[in-house]
Amino acid sequence: MKIIAANSRANYDFLFSEKIDAGIVLLGSEVKSLRINTGSLRGSYIMEKDGALWLSNCFIKKYNNAANKNYIPNRDRKLLIKKKEFNKILGAIKQGGISLVPINLYFSDKGFAKLLFGLGKGKKKYDKRQSIKEKDWNIKKSRILTQN
Repeated sequence: MKIIAANSRANYDFLFSEKIDAGIVLLGSEVKSLRINTGSLRGSYIMEKDGALWLSNCFIKKYNNAANKNYIPNRDRKLLIKKKEFNKILGAIKQGGISLVPINLYFSDKGFAKLLFGLGKGKKKYDKRQSIKEKDWNIKKSRILTQN
């Protein structure tokens, strides 16, 4: 698994109940561009439109040798998931308070571009402070254990 782009703020801002892998519908030049690590998930989000999930605002730079003159780097890209998973996700979204947050964009072992996204609930300020404290404590604990 080769990670192309990661959303570093995702784990800080959201508490994930479930993480799901999905395929992405890409153009050939976009795949070539991703192979040289020119993608970004910063500010991207997932929405439901026309009975499918779409990745919006995901930046994939134009491939230099591509023939596309009208290429849009932030276009909406369709996500490929099973119908059963889609219905489960749709039910969670309709309950309210749940967001679909892109976490990682990567190439699978078979060479397919995949997106890992999570069903997340936004953290409050005190939850974020608590996660920082836990992270710092784990670092200190590991240092103490390695000294002994």
